Amino acid sequence: MRYFGTDGIRGRVGDPPITAEFILKLGWAAGRVLAEQADEPASVVIGKDTRISGYLFESALEAGFSAAGIDIKLLGPMPTPAVAHLTRSLGAVAGVVISASHNPYEDNGIKFFSSQGEKLPDELQLQIEQRLDLPMEMVQPHRLGKASRIEDAIGRYIEYCKGTVAYGTRLEGLKIVVDCANGATYRIAPEVFKELGAEVIAIHHRPDGLNINQDCGSTHPDSLSERVKAEHADLGVAFDGDGDRVVLVDHKGQLVDGDQILFVLANDRRANDCLQGGVVGTVMSNFGLEEAFRERDILFERSQVGDRHVHQLLRERNWVLGGEASGHILCLDRATTGCGIVSALQVIEVVARTRQSLAGLAEGMLKYPQVMINVPVRGNAREVMNGHGEIDLAVREAESELNGQGRVILRPSGTEPVVRVTVEGRESSRVQVLAEQLADAVREALN
Repeated sequence: MRYFGTDGIRGRVGDPPITAEFILKLGWAAGRVLAEQADEPASVVIGKDTRISGYLFESALEAGFSAAGIDIKLLGPMPTPAVAHLTRSLGAVAGVVISASHNPYEDNGIKFFSSQGEKLPDELQLQIEQRLDLPMEMVQPHRLGKASRIEDAIGRYIEYCKGTVAYGTRLEGLKIVVDCANGATYRIAPEVFKELGAEVIAIHHRPDGLNINQDCGSTHPDSLSERVKAEHADLGVAFDGDGDRVVLVDHKGQLVDGDQILFVLANDRRANDCLQGGVVGTVMSNFGLEEAFRERDILFERSQVGDRHVHQLLRERNWVLGGEASGHILCLDRATTGCGIVSALQVIEVVARTRQSLAGLAEGMLKYPQVMINVPVRGNAREVMNGHGEIDLAVREAESELNGQGRVILRPSGTEPVVRVTVEGRESSRVQVLAEQLADAVREALN
């Protein structure tokens, strides 16, 4: 596809395609495609994160959908998974999120959800791209879409999140530091934990349009770690800018990433006979997670990188739990898409019910040292990787050195001209040496 990537359309604000003109026409093109799918007058819901360009693109999308004859329900700043949920509950034909997730404020993007609150199917994205090639033609004036604002959107999603934990779950006695990344969770996440009884200390919860993800949130959890220790809190929670990812920090200030979150949830669900199959990770999930699951006879499979691929494999296997080390966790028995708040609640519910610390729950998984080196290449990384026997030989030699106690991954990037060389193993010094040797072999073969 020309515009849609693995997670919608994304780029730097002002550079094509992230311009007001393009987003206006995108709204129109998507509106016409969606209108043709609907049997009656249709509506979409639009949410955004807190970056300043959201004002511009919200207005452009609103105008485009109106020109296509689609009604618009505006949510304002809301987490991405909240838009997915409200798309379903409000009976809209689609949901649209204006966000660049964990990227800095200079970037923005557009992603779509289907009427069922799931990522828009590839065939509909392709139809939208094809419609973008046609001249933009407005519907007749009496058929223009109307816009309205959903005033109770925040309250709706707070109640939904609270309803994803077991009935009667209370968090009294827990002190939690919540890092909102100056993003879309800033009004919702602290309130969810407070209403469930926790003592909440909110940080990075004052967005100004420019500070989203800036030295905070799931991609920069250092300040959260320090605050947890300073406050003697039980744990910390860090979201990314649009709220679909989460990482945690235990009472000692140690990071608990997405792989460890999956371990805690799968282990607890297995113990309570409610795992519903196995767990899906990705090719980048830590080898220690796979080993821990093998020791506990928990089924584990890997998908390609990206929550879309994790979701697809979960559906194919009829499983419900999966995710990525970055903190994008899918609990499909709780939500249709990855939700940082819901995922955090699942873990904190285990802490409250078992009266174990987060550190204690996570310690059963040995996280293997991992080294990743990006090797720049000329041309398309996927294409230049084909047919290099010397690279295959170098990989086999590295795997032989690891002797079954680690992994080697060579992954051409889909977004930039680099090959990502990753080595995992028990000994960090040996892993570093093997990664550098393999990167040198790739560099020599390709350049």
